[in-house]
Amino acid sequence: MIRPLIPTTVRKLRFRNDIPSTPSSRAALTACALAAVVFLRPSHTQATAPSFCSMSSPSSSAVDDPRVVVQIPCLSDNYGYLLHDPSTGCTAAVDTPDAAAYRSELDRRGWSLTHVLNTHHHWDHTGGNLELKAEYSKGGETGGVTVIGPESERGKIPGIDVGVSHGDVVKVGSFEADVLDVGGHTSGHVAFHFKGSSGQQSGGQKDGEGGPLPSIVFTGDSLFALGCGKMFEGDQDQFWDSLLRLRELPDDTVVYCGHEYTESNAAFALSVEPSNPKLVQRVQEIKTLRSQSLPTVPSILGLEKLTNPFLRGDLSKEIRDNVGSRGEGESGAEVFGKIRKAKDKFRGSL
Repeated sequence: MIRPLIPTTVRKLRFRNDIPSTPSSRAALTACALAAVVFLRPSHTQATAPSFCSMSSPSSSAVDDPRVVVQIPCLSDNYGYLLHDPSTGCTAAVDTPDAAAYRSELDRRGWSLTHVLNTHHHWDHTGGNLELKAEYSKGGETGGVTVIGPESERGKIPGIDVGVSHGDVVKVGSFEADVLDVGGHTSGHVAFHFKGSSGQQSGGQKDGEGGPLPSIVFTGDSLFALGCGKMFEGDQDQFWDSLLRLRELPDDTVVYCGHEYTESNAAFALSVEPSNPKLVQRVQEIKTLRSQSLPTVPSILGLEKLTNPFLRGDLSKEIRDNVGSRGEGESGAEVFGKIRKAKDKFRGSL
């Protein structure tokens, strides 16, 4: 299982909780194999999510999960990720918003980039594709960098080599990810789901002594901690189907999303479901973390199911009442649409 790691250094960064809306040359992405959680973030302990490790590598005594995930803060509030498979040397980046930050971390660890996994076409998730692809294809030691992204957005993703759709399987090193259609934020948005295990994990490797490996999903801007992305291109029916698809994943799934928006999301969640005790408790934990400039990502899907209003419109009468739902006869997609519109207009804070 993914166990907490203790950081050797602590580096605090602050984020702005807004949504990028204009392109920039700074950005990149990639995804790949995994192993124990390693972050370029300060450490914290949280009962419901993996702890963060800043600038430190997992030790065999502390970690028995063969998957390595490095979380990298980029731009004003983005998170990018490196996934590394120690058994093959493959390394991928997932939605890397800053090529320079990725290059620095790859070089520091002695890793060579082999894959880029794009969740969608927005500039802050694809902007570093060409730079990273050119840099790590030099010399041909790894056969170059393969850029993978949604087929339906192929024309908008720089340097794409392989287009994927729902149901496809992406292999990076010894690990495999199922491609999930999570359109709504953009029409072709995908997520990459690395399944958990109860004795075997993707790629056929055995679990460590710590027990079954949890699932891992990289959601980009489809599902956030306590939120979801704005509905720029899709419609409420498409987006609701996407969120239901994510809600069906196992409760222990670790959710790696693309932004640190949790504090503003928490304020909205409280405004529509103030009587939810799990939410009230979670908001207090979030306030504590953010007061110390600590990250709230990743989160655990089981907790999202209990507290994220965008996953609960069909489950909570309180949410439906507070967003002006007509009642039980209204579809889940219609309720979701009202929740999304309410969030778009919301200006409150914690």
